[in-house]
Amino acid sequence: MARSWERMVQRNSQKVNQQRKKAGKDSIHATTVSTKTGDVYRGRNIVLPVVLLGLGIMYWMVGTIDQTEGNGSLMNWIGIALYFALAALLFFRRPYLKVERARLSTFKFNRERFLGAADIEKIIISRGSVTIKHKGKRMKWIFSRLINRYDTAVMGERLQQFAKDNNILLEQE
Repeated sequence: MARSWERMVQRNSQKVNQQRKKAGKDSIHATTVSTKTGDVYRGRNIVLPVVLLGLGIMYWMVGTIDQTEGNGSLMNWIGIALYFALAALLFFRRPYLKVERARLSTFKFNRERFLGAADIEKIIISRGSVTIKHKGKRMKWIFSRLINRYDTAVMGERLQQFAKDNNILLEQE
């Protein structure tokens, strides 16, 4: 009942805001509070782009050592350019964890994945990582400070509040 009430308040406040906008008045504060979708914690991929850059440089060096012209040198340069492009794509597309009221979401395997609070078995917060374990599955979401440069201390505080609000088992190591 509480969520349906919130949706009704949000719809009504949007209608009132539209009417106030037509009248030239400021909008009411209720929509700015209710449209907040959640806290987003962003990381940065560093390890895999560095490995891809290293492979691209290695292939470039091997390609320049081999001086036989016309032996697929265009394909060699295309391969090197694609390694660099993939490294740039992975570096600039930042991974994230979005914490909403009753669900979590992240970007995994080129899709946005959602996990409801009812589907979470436990949340494990350690010094350098945060692990979210699914119920009934062997899958885990791991957000690491070392690999993806997440601010795990701030994420841990927010996930503690999320676990408390949704009655999820929380372990701290």
